[in-house]
Amino acid sequence: MSCAMKPPAANCPTLEEHGAKLSPEKGRYVLYISMMCPFAHRVNLVRSLKGLKSWIQLVVLDPELGPNGWFFSGRFGTADRDPLYGFKHLKDSYLKSEPGYTGRSSVPMLWDRKTEKVVSNESGDLMRMLYNSFDALLPPEFQESNLPGGGFYPTDLRTEIEKLNSLIHSSLNAGVYNVGLASTQEAYDQASDKVFDLLDQIEQRLQSTPFLLGPNITETDLRLYTSIARFDVAYYTIFRCNLKLIRLDYPAIDRWYRQLYHTGVPWSQAAFEETTDFFACKFGYTKFYEGRKVGSMDIIPAGPSPAILPPRA
Repeated sequence: MSCAMKPPAANCPTLEEHGAKLSPEKGRYVLYISMMCPFAHRVNLVRSLKGLKSWIQLVVLDPELGPNGWFFSGRFGTADRDPLYGFKHLKDSYLKSEPGYTGRSSVPMLWDRKTEKVVSNESGDLMRMLYNSFDALLPPEFQESNLPGGGFYPTDLRTEIEKLNSLIHSSLNAGVYNVGLASTQEAYDQASDKVFDLLDQIEQRLQSTPFLLGPNITETDLRLYTSIARFDVAYYTIFRCNLKLIRLDYPAIDRWYRQLYHTGVPWSQAAFEETTDFFACKFGYTKFYEGRKVGSMDIIPAGPSPAILPPRA
């Protein structure tokens, strides 16, 4: 999935549609992201965790989704224009790649300098492209076979990874948007229940294992991390996902989250912290929510629950 604040359109360009292949060439590819977007965040995480920062140029757009989509302004240290073509809006890159393009101009987006085409804007595909395509040329400590457990997508865990990825996506990654953009009380209540049911399951799982699928980190942890990083600072307040807080009500998730943010992984200790921008998350979601009057103002928030804690003993 990509970040356009709605499910991606069917005609978003993908690797297969363009018939492109990711060739491991230094400097050939450019990754466009907004620090606000959780789907772009997961791809940027892989770029850092795999030691690809010198291989793939990063271009950061504003954390605000404007009337014409993602744009450049130079605020907050972001780029003031597209460094390749001078564009002020990301949609112009999509149109350069495919004249007449009518799909959503979403992030993340990987651009091929050589073909001047969009390679893909699907975050799950891009994650796997980045940790597979360059693997053989990277220093041994970054290669998948040398990472603990066999890398981010180990063969023996792929069935479990796909199953848990799907559950986390529908209930949390996309689920928080269903809560925040709900137009009826019934839709809000159903979506909110789904989010917190999933968090309850994750909490139980992480009580007995350091990572979601055992002793080693996998791509499923990355997919969860980018939503958890936004939960207390944005989703709880702005999207009214306010039954519970991660930091107070989910100790196992909070421990897992803080460990990743503060200490990372042995081969890349700073990747999670350096790719997480709390201001961008709060600013971006606030601007989107207030500027478009999305959702219904008549919805009664579900929490906190209980409304007041019992007296101390």
